[in-house]
Amino acid sequence: MKLLIAGGAGYLGSALIPKLLDRGYKVDVVDLFWFGNHLPPHAGILSKDIFQLSEEDLQPYDQVIFLAGLSNDPMAEYSPHKNFIFNAAAPAYLAYMSKIAKVKRFIYASSCSVYGYTENELYDESRSVGSMYPYGISKLQGEQAAIQLIDKTFSVIALRKGTISGFSPRMRFDLIINTMFKNAMKNRTITINNPSIWRPILSIEDAVTAYVRAVEASYGISGIFNIASGNYTVGEVGDDVRAAIEDRMSVRVNLCIKHLQDFRNYKVTIEKAQNVLSFHPTGNVKSIVGNLIDNIGKYEGWDNPAYSNIECFRALESGIDIHEMAVAGAR
Repeated sequence: MKLLIAGGAGYLGSALIPKLLDRGYKVDVVDLFWFGNHLPPHAGILSKDIFQLSEEDLQPYDQVIFLAGLSNDPMAEYSPHKNFIFNAAAPAYLAYMSKIAKVKRFIYASSCSVYGYTENELYDESRSVGSMYPYGISKLQGEQAAIQLIDKTFSVIALRKGTISGFSPRMRFDLIINTMFKNAMKNRTITINNPSIWRPILSIEDAVTAYVRAVEASYGISGIFNIASGNYTVGEVGDDVRAAIEDRMSVRVNLCIKHLQDFRNYKVTIEKAQNVLSFHPTGNVKSIVGNLIDNIGKYEGWDNPAYSNIECFRALESGIDIHEMAVAGAR
């Protein structure tokens, strides 16, 4: 099977692609390489912009996976127009061209952010969505554009993922558990802005497994699937991160609890993914922290701007090569 992964050089793709190659798939990547290139040498590179991909370019592929776009609220709010281009128009175009090229399946990286702010309810995929902010809106638009193309010859699977954390060759420290880990190790303090807010958390290993299950599902399967390792309040996440660090690293970590308003609050059920995709997560907050500790020698500096998507994006907008800056700072 031959796969094309749009945005495959990012945080998730850099962890997913080695797993797909290990399973014997041929993998090509189309990417702008905003965050550098941490891919295995035997991953292919298709040197085109997504909007330049033609029917002929896509015909060799059995499946296309869309991981591209702006990946969080700060990036979307910094540049709303690029957010809607990359998160809504790009997947719509690529899904359409994939169908024209007779690709069998399109897998879209959606997000639980589409649920917006909910009260104390467990949401499944049939529930109404209500994000009022650029990132969540754009992810829903991309999802809807792809889903409406489903027919008996074209499968579409949209994975509404919780917040991913854990180690990746393309590291990030702007994700909830990764950020808490960084601050605990650097400052010996974890700041919790609102302990009562709910989040679905997803270990990067479970995220990789979800995409493998989607790739290997019967072509008769299509639809939207919630993907998470578990639901936690942010206060509980902070407690578990602190406990895991203190247990493994023998250091004392303080908590700084605030009560700031947050516009995202949701928890989800993954029953559909369990029953249809055979997705059975094994990660939790403490295992994610363990994964970060086990790989602590593989990243350089807690404040390396290359580990923050918004810092990379701002630098790119200003014409700054952030990766050269990072290399220079490490010397």
